[in-house]
Amino acid sequence: MENQMQSLPDIKQTLVFNAPIQKVWNAVSTSEGIAVWFMPNNFMPEIGYEFHLEAGPFGKSPCKVTELDPPNRLSFSWGKDWFLSFELTELDGKTQFTLTHGGWDIDKVTEFGQPHDTVRDTMSQGWAGIVQRLSAYIEA
Repeated sequence: MENQMQSLPDIKQTLVFNAPIQKVWNAVSTSEGIAVWFMPNNFMPEIGYEFHLEAGPFGKSPCKVTELDPPNRLSFSWGKDWFLSFELTELDGKTQFTLTHGGWDIDKVTEFGQPHDTVRDTMSQGWAGIVQRLSAYIEA
């Protein structure tokens, strides 16, 4: 038998904002912007920068910037297994935004002992609301 990760599908959310790409980039690539629609944090847009998301009852969640290509892509590791990517594409004055939350493995549990498949379902529903907060922030 192969000893490989039993991956679960990435969570993806794609929206088109009625806003220029730089406005969306500022909302997803600054500590202040991320705090408005996602979680309080001490993020800085630098490759290799280690920061924390303030995950409420789960405490400080460690992250590390892994990719930075302004104003089109930002990726960071989150916790021990996950990654988040924000991809932006300019569309004639509007911006297509795609969030990807990956690193799911059916055989793994989170730092808090919760199975990935259970957390993935909860997070998938949660992201739908979170990206709506991002939309409201950007298009305000």
